[in-house]
Amino acid sequence: MDMVKMGRFLSELRKNHNFTQAELGEKLGVTNKTISRWETGTYMPPVEMLEELSNMYGLSINEILSGKKLSDEEYKEMAESNIKDSLRTGAFSLKEKQEFFKKKWLKEHIAIMIFLGICIIAVFVVGAIQKNSLVGYLAFLMLILAHGWRNNAMMTYVEKNAFD
Repeated sequence: MDMVKMGRFLSELRKNHNFTQAELGEKLGVTNKTISRWETGTYMPPVEMLEELSNMYGLSINEILSGKKLSDEEYKEMAESNIKDSLRTGAFSLKEKQEFFKKKWLKEHIAIMIFLGICIIAVFVVGAIQKNSLVGYLAFLMLILAHGWRNNAMMTYVEKNAFD
């Protein structure tokens, strides 16, 4: 799939329907910059937008992805190729999704982790000041539990979001 060719086709279609990028963006609920990125071939419109564009312009999604109006014979040829290319370029791998959601979870929970770390250090310091090994063991146990909670909570979040 040639994204630049598809982008030029989207630009032609927009101009043939007398829309500015801003007007089309408003109709679709995206910015004019997003329309520009589609038209330059920098980004491919997501499936929902391809569907909207298809309905708006009276074309098939296959024709939009091909960057031209297709005859019946061309339509069949391009369908399989476009599906494969779209899946290859438009989908994140599972590993990429998992890494994304791990980072997102860590950003959202950094305050909790800092608070837990401060509590554990405080318990450890109190134990050291009082020379109480039981409190030191308690701090160590808290550390292990906090680490287990973090990993379990993060992976539950990642799996829930990465597989949806």
